[in-house]
Amino acid sequence: MRDPAVWRVATFNLWNRQGPWDQRRPLIEAGLAALDADVIGVQEALALGDAPGQAHALAAALGYHVYYAPAWAIGGGLTFGNAILSPHPITDGACVPLPTPAGLDTRSIAFARVAAPHGPIPVFVTHLTVQPELCHVRRAQVVALADEVAARAPVDGPPPVILGDFNAAPDADEIRFLRGRTSLDGRSVYFADAWAVAAEGPGHTYDRRNPYARRSREPSARLDYVFVRGPDARLRGEPIAARLALDAPTAGVWPSDHYAVVADIYAAPRALTDVADD
Repeated sequence: MRDPAVWRVATFNLWNRQGPWDQRRPLIEAGLAALDADVIGVQEALALGDAPGQAHALAAALGYHVYYAPAWAIGGGLTFGNAILSPHPITDGACVPLPTPAGLDTRSIAFARVAAPHGPIPVFVTHLTVQPELCHVRRAQVVALADEVAARAPVDGPPPVILGDFNAAPDADEIRFLRGRTSLDGRSVYFADAWAVAAEGPGHTYDRRNPYARRSREPSARLDYVFVRGPDARLRGEPIAARLALDAPTAGVWPSDHYAVVADIYAAPRALTDVADD
């Protein structure tokens, strides 16, 4: 059994129903179940009206709780959005729109608190604007995201986690802002990038070795992230491990055009004297 003082969180872009969905779905269900995660943030989930959508179907297959937040009303009652899945109860769900210029598919944040064994996890799941040339839109979106985190997860509470497909590489301004490497609009924040802290290698989550990604003719890149505000003064929120998942095919079928990112985060308060020297 995993240490309950460590949260395991994951992010995964579902790729809606594109590609061979009927073959992809069981791979996704098995892959997500194998993570043994406290919370999974999902992007590109579809839903039709009030009927249970892809996120609810995944949650039912896993035996998980779910909160779905639509981002884009495609038409005819069909929505495309983000979801929070967890084996633990989910409360305080909220759908927060992100600034999106007219004419683009709209974006949002799914927020909720997940009642993990070592206390509630404030969870923010998002999926930023996709067009590579629209860095200025994603910049505005991450500033709005940081504002929501500050408002909904005060610094004296549990460390919030941010999960999502940011459609931006680590050297982009929008990611550098979240990592405390640059300011935007005269403001700055800091969230630990779990991969950069606790893993090695490029960590490409959109990878040309995956034919579903390669067909876009874009370069391989790390676009999907687990961020956490930490470690704080009590050493909560320290990423201690990170890895990719759902990153291999089965009988020629890949789970998605993106890979999942999984991170273990130390969530219990500790004193400096409790931490062994590296």
